[in-house]
Parts: sequence; C-alpha cells; structure tokens
Amino acid sequence: MRIVVTGGAGFIGSHLVDALLTRPSSDVLVVDNLSRGRRSNLSGNDGDPRLSVTVGDIRDPATVDRALRDAEVVYHLAAQSNVMGAVSDPRYSFETNVAGTFNVLESAARHGVRRVVFASSREAYGEPASLPVTEEAPLSAKNTYGASKAAAELYCRTFASVFGLETAVLRFANVYGPRDFDRVIPIWLARALAGEPLEVFGGEQVIDFVWVGLVVEALQRAADASIVGVPVNVGGGVGTPIRALAERILAATGSRSTLTVSPARHAEVSRFVADVGRMRDLLGLAPPSDPLEYLPRLAPAPAVRTA
Repeated sequence: MRIVVTGGAGFIGSHLVDALLTRPSSDVLVVDNLSRGRRSNLSGNDGDPRLSVTVGDIRDPATVDRALRDAEVVYHLAAQSNVMGAVSDPRYSFETNVAGTFNVLESAARHGVRRVVFASSREAYGEPASLPVTEEAPLSAKNTYGASKAAAELYCRTFASVFGLETAVLRFANVYGPRDFDRVIPIWLARALAGEPLEVFGGEQVIDFVWVGLVVEALQRAADASIVGVPVNVGGGVGTPIRALAERILAATGSRSTLTVSPARHAEVSRFVADVGRMRDLLGLAPPSDPLEYLPRLAPAPAVRTA
C-alpha cells in the first residue's frame, strides 16, 4: 500500500512514519517543506527502501499532484501549526492550512485516493461554552490558526459530499512527546533543566494533553474506521491546570525554577477539555487516566539532592 504523509518530517508526522514502516506492506512518501519539520526526525528509517522524502511545499499544486499519484491513503498533517505563528503571519497560515489543504483534496480526488485523514485541531472550537467539548460544539475559532483549521475541515466535508472522496477528520488536543519544540512542554522542560523561570501567560489555563503515541494510533485507525463525515476528538479527556503542569515538570526535572506570570495573550484559548466518547466508540481508543504519565520520558531523572 502506498501512503503519503504530508508534514511527515514534523513532530507528529515523523512518529506516524515510524509506525507505518513497521508494516511490511507499506511504502511511505513524505512531503515536507522543512519549515518546522526536520530531516533528522526520519533518521531512524534511513536506508529503508520503502521510505522516500520529497522536500516540497503543499502550497504548490504541482508538487502535491506528483506526490499523490498512485497513493491509497493520505495523512495530511502539513500545516502552520503554531497558534502565535499563525497570528503573526496569517497569510502563510491561510495559504498553507486552507489553500494547501485544497491542493491535497483536489489531487486526491483526481487520482482516486481511497481516503484522506486530516489533522485538525481543538483550536477550531475557539473558547468553549462548557467542558468537556463534544464534536457537536460549534466551530467558533478565536485565532487565525483555528479559523484555518475550521475552513479546511469544511473543504474536507465538501470534497466528501460532492466528489465522493473519503475524508476523516481528527481534532487534536495538545499533543506532547519527543521531537516537539516551541510549545509549552518542551519550552518549560528546557527552562527547568537550565534553572530558568517558567513563564506562563495568564496563569489560569486548563489544557487537555495527549501523548503522541495515542495520536499516532488514532491516525492509523482513522484510515479504515467508519468516521467519514464524523469528526473525532483525539485528546486525554482530562483538563490539566497550567500551574499543575509546572509542578509536574519541576518534579520530573528536579528543578528549583520558579513560575512567573505574564499577561494573557488574547489569541490563545484558555480552557479546553475534549469529550473523547467518539474516540473510544469509533476508534476503540481509551486515554490513560493520567494524561501526563509519559512526561518523565522527556526529562532526565532528577538529581538526588544531598544535605
């Protein structure tokens, strides 16, 4: 089976590629412009003849069209995936997340791709009226990143209904794990290990964290599950107060760093917890009771303090 992973050199995408290549019958083509992705994320598969990498941009229709020829399944993860980055450069966010997704869907329909699995985001919901958030909640994005994901979802739905292209939409909560950077957990881990203050904007956030391994399993199951036209939240289903996250990171690293509070950034959603009922029922996946149970894997063991 020929599989295409857009954004396959990125944080989530590279873990997905690792998992896909454990299947003996899979050939995987990665398409990534390496703006956030890193070629080194795929180094564990160097020499595997079933993996090929195209350094290219999904904003270019010709690049996408060449990549999707003869593909059976496309995992579409390529995106401007940083909220504040999308705020500072909304045009790039639109061109990548909306127009780029259109290019993927158009080529997939043209080449008879069986299914496109689209990585959406909890940011599409905006600031929720109540918690936990079900998939029936309105999409009311608070920032340009969330708006781009909501628009891309609508194109997925339209291509399914008008052109018969199977599209599966997964809405990710805050994913964490190895190879991530420039988000709260890797930033705070680095600062804690350096003995620097952990800066939080606002200080009252409640965040739903989900381990990258669970997300990768959800992506693989979404290629065959009966979820066309039925978006599915992929999260931990538990809200972690941001101050509790700081305490867990300090414990995991043995750091004496302090927590400093800066004014909230208006573009950021302050509270989110996913309802994961569909994830359990339609994908057969249940998150652990402690969504941060894998956090110690990301930090060296704290030093033993002596008197």
